[in-house]
Amino acid sequence: MAHIEPFRGVRPRKDIAHLVAAPPYDVLTSEEAREMAAGNPYSFLHVGKPEIDLPPGTDLYANAVYAKGKENFERFLSEGTIVPDKTRNFYVYKQVWGDHVQVGLVAAASCQDYLDDIIKKHELTRVDKENDRMRHIETLGSQTGPVFLTYRRTDAVDALVAEAMGRAPEVDITTPDGVRHILFVVDDAGLVGRIRDAFAALPALYVADGHHRSAAATRIKVKRDRERPGRTGREEDNFFLTVIFPHSQMKILPYNRVVRDLNGLDAAAFLSKVGEMFAVRPDAPKSPARSREFSMFLDGRWYGLEARPGSYDAADPIASLDVSILQKSILAPILGIVDPRTDKRIDFVGGIRGTGELEKKVRSGSFAVAFSLYPTTIDQLFTVADAGKIMPPKSTWFEPKLKDGLVVHMIDE
Repeated sequence: MAHIEPFRGVRPRKDIAHLVAAPPYDVLTSEEAREMAAGNPYSFLHVGKPEIDLPPGTDLYANAVYAKGKENFERFLSEGTIVPDKTRNFYVYKQVWGDHVQVGLVAAASCQDYLDDIIKKHELTRVDKENDRMRHIETLGSQTGPVFLTYRRTDAVDALVAEAMGRAPEVDITTPDGVRHILFVVDDAGLVGRIRDAFAALPALYVADGHHRSAAATRIKVKRDRERPGRTGREEDNFFLTVIFPHSQMKILPYNRVVRDLNGLDAAAFLSKVGEMFAVRPDAPKSPARSREFSMFLDGRWYGLEARPGSYDAADPIASLDVSILQKSILAPILGIVDPRTDKRIDFVGGIRGTGELEKKVRSGSFAVAFSLYPTTIDQLFTVADAGKIMPPKSTWFEPKLKDGLVVHMIDE
């Protein structure tokens, strides 16, 4: 039973929503965020990445960064850039990216469900990143970036979400990346109750993107339960900000890899070793056509790699992932990258940047080889999460990204 709740969202004024909406804190570098927010005092990057208002080179985890985020957030509130709703609502968030459309419910999801594994995870988190999100949430008293959840779609939920879009939207903007963002307010008490009940019939929700944000929110709930006796479980900090999409609308792009060197090998020796585990063909397409195939850019040329039968366990939900096959057969044994989470010789490139970015990185001389992967599927994510297992790092890249600043959940009302 998935427990979600409506909440009093804090939202930008309609006339400046297009100026407020900003990318998530973790998809831009500080330099990229500073450039994007230049000349725009309304950009939510001033809240999500407040280091842009401090001297370049400021430690991202310095006290001054969190204090600046709070200062900017409170300024947004006092100046009316963002305004709290008067009622506890759900919201419907529709995104249109070319011919792809996805429609999710903005809600407060239960931290207890996270602890009880009703909200299922598929990635490991890093304590330092959890600590960062905890400090940001507690300093601001708000969750400013939504967690991207998914679920196995049902006709009942589809019908209710469609009903909620039967009125005029509150926000309808197109951002510079070409994505249209449309927000509907669901403030009818009867419809709110029916939506809550429909989600209560779902056996599970799944974290698609936002493992650190959901983990941090849950740690705050647990800490406050311990420090504040007599809590009811209804306090706002028992829930975290989410947008929940049906699995049938998920668009997953590949999470590609680039490696700085060939671990002491020349290109010919490297290709020979790769050929022991893969069928190799030259002059291949830049993107693989199916799972268990890879495209590799080396010495100015694209190669196609096909994993040989028996080189991986097809029955194992982790070992059969393309990212696992690449790690086990090339990255670890040939290139010496045992832990891709910490090894500085490997970098990851989201599929949204395209294969041209892989070529650019290798041609620059900063990297020696690039791998273009077939995207992980939503069914693979469900299988791994249902088995209680963890995917390798950087296994999924979801697009389009949710914008920060369109709806904020305050935990210290």
